[in-house]
Amino acid sequence: MIRFLAVQHTFSEFFGALEPQLESRGIAFTYLRLVTGQDAVGSALQHDALWLLGGAYPATDRDHCPWVEEELRLIGAFQKARRAVVGLGFGAHLVALSAGGAARAEPLLDAYWTTAHATAMGRSDPLGQSIDGRKVLVMANGRVELPSHLEPVALDDAGRWIAIRPDALTYGLLFRPELKPGMLEEMVMEEGRPVPEHIGELIESARAQWDETQKTVDLVMVALVQALDLMRERRKMPVFTLKAMKSGE
Repeated sequence: MIRFLAVQHTFSEFFGALEPQLESRGIAFTYLRLVTGQDAVGSALQHDALWLLGGAYPATDRDHCPWVEEELRLIGAFQKARRAVVGLGFGAHLVALSAGGAARAEPLLDAYWTTAHATAMGRSDPLGQSIDGRKVLVMANGRVELPSHLEPVALDDAGRWIAIRPDALTYGLLFRPELKPGMLEEMVMEEGRPVPEHIGELIESARAQWDETQKTVDLVMVALVQALDLMRERRKMPVFTLKAMKSGE
């Protein structure tokens, strides 16, 4: 069975609108919460792909995100094992960092609707083609400046990157295909979580855009499946259980 590993940074951010897409394809997925002390050792050889989900703080905030270095090592392990990696929002920042980017704390609480614009590279890329000209919701706190050698796949209306593909099996998406209006509402309810002042407007727009957003989700998922060969099961390392032996055996 094809199995995905998803690193969850907050309880309100999960696969969301992508879950039906995965389930319809018979893909199983497991959530890993490094923040609660869960161990990621061996994960790259037990799963077919790694998904890094959204978060509430910039990658520079190591008080709230002390696991960043461990997560960067996890990305490297999946890439070395030739497994697909997809980062969404905060996860996209980690993908950019792993490719040599530089993290910035500002702009804090960065969330907005924009039109996606495929770059020259994106026009020949399945994902870039899928979102070109479509309205998308960008949501990620802080910023990561890309290294000079990495050309984005897509830009927002202001010319800032919203999608990258550092290598053939890795994507970072600052736009959020998984976010449902209800997930934005849950962010507001999450205790202690900072949210944008205009979160009400974002929720209202998300509801109004929902029919088109679902079409975008379909297009994005098809593009990722095609580009990353997500329907091919990779060889997995067997999991051994140690059995305690009685004295004299």
